[in-house]
Amino acid sequence: MAVFEASDIVEVAVRIEENGAHFYRYAVQLAGKEETKALFQRLADEEVRHQRTFAEILSGMDRNVPPEGYDGEYAAYLHNYVDNRLVFTTEAFAGELAKIRDEASALDFAITRELDAIHYYREMRDLLPADRRAAIEQIITEEKGHFKRLSEMKKRLGC
Repeated sequence: MAVFEASDIVEVAVRIEENGAHFYRYAVQLAGKEETKALFQRLADEEVRHQRTFAEILSGMDRNVPPEGYDGEYAAYLHNYVDNRLVFTTEAFAGELAKIRDEASALDFAITRELDAIHYYREMRDLLPADRRAAIEQIITEEKGHFKRLSEMKKRLGC
């Protein structure tokens, strides 16, 4: 079992947001209605902003990187861990993107992943120094907004 430090948890959040932005850009291409395309594009932009926020938090944290066999080994490990185990994973993309062929399935996928992200960020919030928690709270609030907008769009489209 891997043991992660607070900085590792934030590194994962950076990757989650990066993968989320990639998904939403893909979803823009699938959307048939302009309002859905606009929503997916706005969410992609917000995920990029969240990624920058987490990167800022990370840059201000002490990082104790374990000994590496080569430069970047630990970062590569974390990226693979996120891609294969957490929100917006490579595995999810491979299996689920094949099933996503329209707005309804893209909305379902996004709603589930936003809930996963909210849960993860709530858990990580308590692992961070107190002076970093306000930024996480803001992102949690915004992710809840993503969930709400996606759910409302799904309802409006009758999906």
